[in-house]
Amino acid sequence: MRAIRRGARGAAVAEIRSILVVLDLLADSPHADPEYDADTERAVRAFQQSHGLTVDGEVGDETWRSLDAARWRLGQRALFHTVGDPYIGDDVRQLQERLLEMGYNPGRADGIYGSRTAHAVAQFQREVGLRPDGECGPATVGALRRLGRKVIGGRPQLLREAETFRDSGPTLLGKRIVIDPGHGGPDAGHVVPDGPLRWAEADLVYDLAARLEGRLAAAGMRVNLTRGPQPTAALSDRDRVHLANELGADLLISIHLDGYRNPEAEGVATYHYGTVSGPTSIVGERLAKLVQREIVVRTGLRDCQTHAKTWELLRLSRMPAVRVDVGYLTSPTDRERLIDPAFRERVVEAMMAAVQRMYLPVEADVPTGSIDVSLLRALTNSNAV
Repeated sequence: MRAIRRGARGAAVAEIRSILVVLDLLADSPHADPEYDADTERAVRAFQQSHGLTVDGEVGDETWRSLDAARWRLGQRALFHTVGDPYIGDDVRQLQERLLEMGYNPGRADGIYGSRTAHAVAQFQREVGLRPDGECGPATVGALRRLGRKVIGGRPQLLREAETFRDSGPTLLGKRIVIDPGHGGPDAGHVVPDGPLRWAEADLVYDLAARLEGRLAAAGMRVNLTRGPQPTAALSDRDRVHLANELGADLLISIHLDGYRNPEAEGVATYHYGTVSGPTSIVGERLAKLVQREIVVRTGLRDCQTHAKTWELLRLSRMPAVRVDVGYLTSPTDRERLIDPAFRERVVEAMMAAVQRMYLPVEADVPTGSIDVSLLRALTNSNAV
């Protein structure tokens, strides 16, 4: 959908405002044809900030889906698993969080009523004496509200994610990673003229992804890219994460460059799935921190820290996923570095070191910047013998 922004009118604006009113982010308006005015934009920005979305004050596809999901609270409707068109909403996310607190495993609290959520609901129903049909109706909601937490002194999802990585072993051999070069096709991302040259984000991030693909494949990993150098059509984030899920990837790294109207904005930032006060992918957060620290130490880019977001690329993935914005193409300082192939090679080495450190036991981890990635192939092969 085309982004809805300030000045717009019509049924879509009325629907957006009605949801913001329900969420207590906007005062009700008696106008029959309300405008997307400054108050509406501020309310949308507040919603985006609190829900881990990109804060631009506009309602695009992802913000609209989040607004539509936010209108529901647990108990307002019956929930059950459907294959073709699953229930999506904040009520589903609240149910998943509650089940996680009680020790059940609905998977990630992504707000989608899938088969794992239905299975966890059925397990709960069986234990409390309800019919285990996997449907969350009034009786199940009532039982959930009456019972307290079963898990004390730990976060079960953290334990499950950490255990999965510990069991997989320290080498990279045989593990699958999906590398996502952002944009592509008709979407070039940020484009900046530089004298007689023109630098496009889509081209530079593909070069980074292709370099990383070669290095990780040499280290024994099974590597897939979400797109080629010149795709014929743009891919949505849902398309990209669907590919990673279908491949059963162990990790997903999405590579982007940033841009801003102020050319002094510069630096690298890395994002993982999480909300301000809700669920977080703990292993994804660890990967984000490792990627961020390795890039900062090995390249000297300004450290813009790691951040939790609910972008669909991160929220819908079944594996730890991060998005890294490797500098600002609109910054003359960052751009001078990014167009240098030797600098891009250092960025790739940093991401490769971060991936290796993800699989090292805590007691065997090494200081940031100390892994010689040129040795990873030999070490991996010798461990496999």
